[in-house]
Amino acid sequence: MFENLKERFVKFITSRQVFLCGALIIFACILVCELFVLQIVEGEQRLNDFKLKVQKEKTIPAARGNIYDRNGNLLAYNDIANCVTIFDVFTGDKHLSRSQKINRSLNRAIDIIEENGDTIDMDFGIILNEDTNQYEFLYDGQYSETKHHSTKHLGFLRDVYGVKKVDDLYDQKKKLDRRENSANQVMDDLCEDFEIGSYQNTNQKGKPQVFIPGLNYSKKRALQLVALRYKLRITGYQKYIPVTIASDVNDRTVSAIMENADILEGISIEDKMVRKYSEDDSECFAHLLGYTGAISPEELTAIQEKDPDTPYDMNDSIGKSGIEKLMEDELQGTKGSETIFVDNMGKELAKSDHVDPSPGNDVYLTIDRDLTIACYKIIEHDLATILVDKIKNIKFGNTDPHANSKDIDIPIYDVYFTLFDNYVIDISHLSAADALINEQEVYKALLAKKESVLNQLRTELTQNKTPYERLPQEYKWYMTYIASKLSEEGWIKDDYAIINDEVVDKKDPVYVQWATEETISLSEYLEYAIAQDGWIDTSGLKNLENEYSDSEEIYNEIVNAIIERLDTDVDFQKRLFKYMLLDENISGDQVCNILIEQDESFKEKISDEELDTWLRGGESPYTFLINRIKNHDLTPAQLALDPCTASMVVTDVNTGDVLALVTYPGYDNNKMANGVDPDYYAALSKDLSKPLLNHATQEKTAPGSTFKMVSATAGLMEGVITTKQQIHCGGIFNKLSNPPKCWKSGGHGSLDVANGIRNSCNVFFYEIGYRLGTANGEYNVDVGLGKLAKYAQLYGLNETSGIGIEESTPNVSNKDAVRSAIGQGTANYTTVGLARYVTTVANSGTCYNLNLIDRTTNSNGNTVKDYKAEVRNKVELPQEYWNAIHTGMRGVVLDKPYYNNLGIDVAGKTGTAQQSGPNHSLFVCYAPYENPKIAVATRIVRGYTSSYAAQFTRDALAYYFGREDLETEILSDTKNALQDGAALGD
Repeated sequence: MFENLKERFVKFITSRQVFLCGALIIFACILVCELFVLQIVEGEQRLNDFKLKVQKEKTIPAARGNIYDRNGNLLAYNDIANCVTIFDVFTGDKHLSRSQKINRSLNRAIDIIEENGDTIDMDFGIILNEDTNQYEFLYDGQYSETKHHSTKHLGFLRDVYGVKKVDDLYDQKKKLDRRENSANQVMDDLCEDFEIGSYQNTNQKGKPQVFIPGLNYSKKRALQLVALRYKLRITGYQKYIPVTIASDVNDRTVSAIMENADILEGISIEDKMVRKYSEDDSECFAHLLGYTGAISPEELTAIQEKDPDTPYDMNDSIGKSGIEKLMEDELQGTKGSETIFVDNMGKELAKSDHVDPSPGNDVYLTIDRDLTIACYKIIEHDLATILVDKIKNIKFGNTDPHANSKDIDIPIYDVYFTLFDNYVIDISHLSAADALINEQEVYKALLAKKESVLNQLRTELTQNKTPYERLPQEYKWYMTYIASKLSEEGWIKDDYAIINDEVVDKKDPVYVQWATEETISLSEYLEYAIAQDGWIDTSGLKNLENEYSDSEEIYNEIVNAIIERLDTDVDFQKRLFKYMLLDENISGDQVCNILIEQDESFKEKISDEELDTWLRGGESPYTFLINRIKNHDLTPAQLALDPCTASMVVTDVNTGDVLALVTYPGYDNNKMANGVDPDYYAALSKDLSKPLLNHATQEKTAPGSTFKMVSATAGLMEGVITTKQQIHCGGIFNKLSNPPKCWKSGGHGSLDVANGIRNSCNVFFYEIGYRLGTANGEYNVDVGLGKLAKYAQLYGLNETSGIGIEESTPNVSNKDAVRSAIGQGTANYTTVGLARYVTTVANSGTCYNLNLIDRTTNSNGNTVKDYKAEVRNKVELPQEYWNAIHTGMRGVVLDKPYYNNLGIDVAGKTGTAQQSGPNHSLFVCYAPYENPKIAVATRIVRGYTSSYAAQFTRDALAYYFGREDLETEILSDTKNALQDGAALGD
């Protein structure tokens, strides 16, 4: 039996089935063991290996170089700041598309950022005009819906629509020209692309049919989302590179973002390098330094066209203006790099091959920081002094168009109005739930006034039809405003102009009656225009029943559209305040009280004693506001009354270095760098004092009598006058059919060149201009202009000054040689251009390309490159000629009593650029007279008389030459000196 069992066992063991089963068991054990190792022992590592998806080369931005003044004072630097960023880690699901999930996360993040007092980075080519609640294109600091076809605009549209060339914006198949799209249309297109909006209307199966762009979002929020989505798109949705939503956020925002991390998919806080400028004095240097911002697609394209191997990409910041832009190559530095590995969720898992970035070079300017700040403060103080002198307690100023500039006064009622007109008073808060008593009363008066005016305008347009010349002044303004707005694109309805100015026949008798003779009403003109072929575009009128509406229906619909638009038009509403004030529907007391009610910081600037006096009724609104201007509680820039802008340039006459380049008013470039603060930028753009314009380098006016040294040079070198020869001035130049006059009606008598300059005698220089154009006894205006232009060119007045930052090209006069000889004609120069000119005069003929850069150094402080001004050309004159010019300029200053106690001999030349209203005020000079060190050019736009510019300059010279005793006197009370100087001639 045992043997039998043994035999069976051996057979079983040796059977083929058992062998196969054993083999299977062994293989199964091996598999289980391997799975155990893979899942348990090496599970985490294997999971990480599985997740590894992408290996990329990541660039590491370099620290931007600092900017210093000539003395080593820090002007621009870098700082580490908390920034809110987003990674594109999104995928779609059955409930939301990928795009909708991004929008949801961004929307939640924006809410948190704004609730905690921070703002979104908005480097985008469209902005929301909050006054009109319409989108507008951005053009170099100005917003407009009408500036189509500029290079910048077309480049923006090309990038928005993702085409390679501007020509591709035109779709021939659809006959669609996207170059003509309005900002509103572009926003609709982008909202649809990014699914920012909602679907409406469903079919029988419940599927949405129509997508409405922006629906369920405010216009502001839709713009914020579009700007951020556009930024994500142009960076290619690279999962390993974050896109910044908001820069330099506060601790409250950081905490809130981190606390809500569970609902903020893809949102995080990162430390990033941000650009900063001196907070206390940023407005003094903003135009000079400029600011940085995210590189735009058109900027990157331009750089790549010049250098295909450029290291720049869409995640870089770049200098946008000023020194930041001029010295971009030096400041930028060299990027570092590293290889990174990211998982399929965009999370960084590992990195290698790290190369540190190299910081950019530091830039030292020729600018003196303290001198620049002093000049800026002097300008602001002295502008306020002029305003205090000019503002009178009256309703109406001198309306005589031929009145002498110095006789023009500013009515206090203009001050009341400008507080509304220039947004010093927040008009929108008048109707707010927390508005105080004075705000409520003024708002009630505004509603009543608006209703009355709109009713009267409807009556005028439909019934009375009063000829324009017979209308009251108030209603003349309304009719002119309506006519101008009817020609503006999008005023009545987006994308349509009602009056097509390009088609209107400007020689048509009815048009002439309206536009020139003013003998018919606006309604008569519009009714006539409707009947003309193409004059009126009716496609934007939404309530016409059909395209065959008759003229009366069209006209009535235009009137309805006008009244509807005026009801919400901010400029029209602001204008109502002017007439409410003049009609005493609101009072000066109410205006002052609203200032106190709306701005606690404004209230805190007023002394307790004066505030108590005001609240007790012991001070008039005139005195109250004059005190605010004197104390700089209200600045000239805020008032935006003439004068409110000025510029000053100081140079080293022996090197061509610029020591101060000052424009007033300035702005805070900290709010422009690292992502523009959109609300601040919009406020700057609307500000009537034009703070975004560099008045020293971009604004041009006639040079006035400051040009007379050029004319003297031309006369002497062309041999039409000698240094000893006399020219008689009897007060009028009678060699022309329309004889110009001298500023001194009785004439100056006989003068040589030095005294012609000293007395700024117009007839003397008219005669020089006439002689320059006379050949063989015949006067030829072109010959005279050519000779003046020849010598203007020698002084560098035919081209930009060489400083390198944004500067307007000057205009040499091409009209009327006689008047051009005194700086009129069509000559227009910048302040910095005049600074180069007077620098050349001061050093007797060396004309420099002015220089702003002293040197660059590396991160170790070693000098990389020294810079110096290039000599552009030499003005070769006999010393006798220079002596005559310098003697004349010295005489100009000797005749100004407010220079008597300066302690420094100064030579200079005043200039008054004449125009309607207050004239422009100019002064150029150098000092010391015996051994010139510096030259100064000063211009006050609409500054009444040149003596004001001379006074500003005198204050700057007192600071530069260390006359502290005079600084205190000047900066505390300049009124008497200004009044004395205003009586002097040019």
